[in-house]
Amino acid sequence: MKALFASAATLALGCAAPACAAPPAASVEEIVVSGQRAAEQVLLDRKVYTVSRDLQATTGVAADVLNKIPSVAVDQDGAISVRGDSNVTILVDGKPSAQFNGPAQGLGLLQFPASDIDRIEVLTHPPAQYKSEGAGGVINIVTRKTRQAGFTGVLRASLGDKRRFVAGFDGAYNDGPLRLSGGLGLRQEAKERLVTSDRTTADPTLGGVRALQSSDERFRRLIPSVQLGFTYEIDPRRTLGASFSHRELSGNRYFDQHDADAAVGGAAIGRSDRHSDGHEWSVSDAKGLTFEQALWRPHETLSLGLQRSATRERERYAYRNTFELPLAPASFDDLRLSLDLVKTEASADYELPLPGDRDLKLGLAFEADRNRFDNVGDDLDPVTRAPTIDAAVTNHFRYRQDVGAAYADYQTTLGPVRLDAGLRAEATRVKTLQITGAVAGGWHALDLFPSLHLERALGDDGTLSAAVAKRVTRPDPESLNPFADHQDTHNLRAGNPDLRPQQTWSLEAGYSHAGALSYGATAFWRIDRDSVTEVVEPIGPDVVLTTKANLPLRRSGGVEFSLSGKLVRQLSLGLSGAAYYAQIDARGLGAGDLRSNTRLDLKANLDYRPGARDAVQVTLSRQARRLTPQGSVDAVTVVNLGYKHDLGSDLSVVVTVSDLFDSQKTVRRNLQPGFGEVYVRHQFGRIAYVGVVHSFGGRRKDKAAFDYEP
Repeated sequence: MKALFASAATLALGCAAPACAAPPAASVEEIVVSGQRAAEQVLLDRKVYTVSRDLQATTGVAADVLNKIPSVAVDQDGAISVRGDSNVTILVDGKPSAQFNGPAQGLGLLQFPASDIDRIEVLTHPPAQYKSEGAGGVINIVTRKTRQAGFTGVLRASLGDKRRFVAGFDGAYNDGPLRLSGGLGLRQEAKERLVTSDRTTADPTLGGVRALQSSDERFRRLIPSVQLGFTYEIDPRRTLGASFSHRELSGNRYFDQHDADAAVGGAAIGRSDRHSDGHEWSVSDAKGLTFEQALWRPHETLSLGLQRSATRERERYAYRNTFELPLAPASFDDLRLSLDLVKTEASADYELPLPGDRDLKLGLAFEADRNRFDNVGDDLDPVTRAPTIDAAVTNHFRYRQDVGAAYADYQTTLGPVRLDAGLRAEATRVKTLQITGAVAGGWHALDLFPSLHLERALGDDGTLSAAVAKRVTRPDPESLNPFADHQDTHNLRAGNPDLRPQQTWSLEAGYSHAGALSYGATAFWRIDRDSVTEVVEPIGPDVVLTTKANLPLRRSGGVEFSLSGKLVRQLSLGLSGAAYYAQIDARGLGAGDLRSNTRLDLKANLDYRPGARDAVQVTLSRQARRLTPQGSVDAVTVVNLGYKHDLGSDLSVVVTVSDLFDSQKTVRRNLQPGFGEVYVRHQFGRIAYVGVVHSFGGRRKDKAAFDYEP
């Protein structure tokens, strides 16, 4: 540093040789300026949450990280919602992926390693360059990409109760124009669920039938994963990139189910048991190519992309049914489920910065979905076990969707206001074929989706913002398949081929303040037409069918808020929540009138650091009681604890307990004429982990993280 100050003095005083001669270049020391991104950034069209430094991110999954983000919720099955809306599009590095499409979305969030995530972008009103799918908005998962020269890496290993474990390695190598990255992971998980149902159904003969059902489900999964990526700067104007990821799941799944029926206030009618031995396997992979060409003007670029992703699932179950009342011989059947989701996307994006702080973006995109669903069921002879095809269970369904899109997006500054206006046109064609019965269907449409974002700075730290956009939610393929799923013979599930796409208009306005104490509040309002909802209806004294239907109108709105900062030097607080109002027009489903309710969801986390080597973390998430077209879902509160101790600059030990009070219960209450039900699904979620993390290479060292399973 002395040599550097001497050089500065020479320039300032105009000294000449020899006394003021500059020192040799070899004696000038390097100055390194480093900093960290804010944990939360509010940009013109999105909110960005940095999670690479989150203590949960080292050994958890994507659901763990997302559950800490304001207004985002992920339940025990991986179902995600934003501001109470479950119609959310999930992208990875700005691209769609089959692993987060349709029925695969929930499982994808419970498998995607959080250690691969650098930040999460939440776009409640996405600009025109993003696909219009998803009334709840877009969540973009941005994966980690190190820019340090040379080789860097992180090793992780965690051991949990019930033979759970997590192990992984992430590495990167950067040398001039070449950047390589990759990772290996292996995870074993064990879970148990207890499902109970108490339902009463009107019956013209008995006056009413009460059906009690309980099911204890256990499964163990092994999940290996690998990912690779590279970027190569061909020259200063052209860059080529490629990526590959592969994740596999396999494991056994068992359940024991007990059913008992009785006349209301009377004698027992039936008692039976159903046992299942099952095996599940799935694989998700993605491949992508990108090419970026700098054009004639400064920062004028043309980007081309090609992406293909696929998710394939295979499940097989063998069932044994025993009957106590009325007494009958045991019966046997089996079920084989097959699902293939393939998504291909091609895109061309052009960006032209203009004078006067203006920017123009134009683009074309094409997306093709090719999906197959094959379910085969057999009845087995009780003696010979010879199979006979069960026509009521066996079905084959095909789905294909093509979406062609073009967009224009323009940003400019009008006085103190920053403006982003866009328009996206999408031509959609959907074809379905129920091979069993040769039932064909489909539809096509051409829609325009405008969007507008406004932003004004108030001083150095405050920002006013507003946005409005039109969105669409197209029914996922499984929701269109009319054939019933018979995995649970008392709780059947089927799609509805007549479902229409949901059209949504949404708007918001808010204020945010960035500083040592950051805070903000946003008011939002949404109007949905033809929104898709689940409908439960009895089709027998002890059998119900869950299907899908369109609601004519749904209105919802509220205010979300967030607060984060240090209470004292060693204690940091994060608090966020949302107050909701929802109104549902469910009169077409048998409701007597419009239904509405209000609720308040809250999230809080405390981070206490008593010393340089220790950290204690407590997080709380509460989802309040929410309204459904036919009833309600009870509130859920989950608390997680964690402790971390640094053994050195590169080695840490972590101990965590997730779901401290074992409170992950979904309690659904349905009440309609002639039918009532209390359905409880309890995910046993109290899990303890002990883990170590070792980082090496480069200057930046990853720290150990907490692991909270969903």
